[in-house]
Amino acid sequence: MNPAHPAYTRLVRASGWYDLIVTAGFATPWTYALVHDLLSAAGDATGLGAMPGLTPMQTLYANLMGSVVVVWSVLRVVRPLPLHGLLDGAARVLFALWQAYALAHGGPAVLWPFLVLEVSFGIAQLAPWLRTRAAAGRETVRHS
Repeated sequence: MNPAHPAYTRLVRASGWYDLIVTAGFATPWTYALVHDLLSAAGDATGLGAMPGLTPMQTLYANLMGSVVVVWSVLRVVRPLPLHGLLDGAARVLFALWQAYALAHGGPAVLWPFLVLEVSFGIAQLAPWLRTRAAAGRETVRHS
């Protein structure tokens, strides 16, 4: 698949829907308190560890992240362009790095499923661009 293929734009839209569903609850202090409680309960129930106690600063950063990701998600759902997939893939690399950093520094293991999905969507959205670039490089060399 290449970034110009219709299947790629369906992938971009699907990643937008996933992000919208997963992060909408982070966008307000009231919904984040509920999400925080659910993640803590799920972490406890599965043995993956509870979330740290809720603080005003943690809530602020969760709300900032949630608000930005909701807007970015809606853009990809409404207008899934190949460029949006490239940029989202790059953002997922960053999110995965920070999730891995948190896990390496004692963050709750409940982050693992989110990390796996970030890496999966990141690879799926960046790989077509890398293949297209590699093919263009081979074409340039062949015509030199």
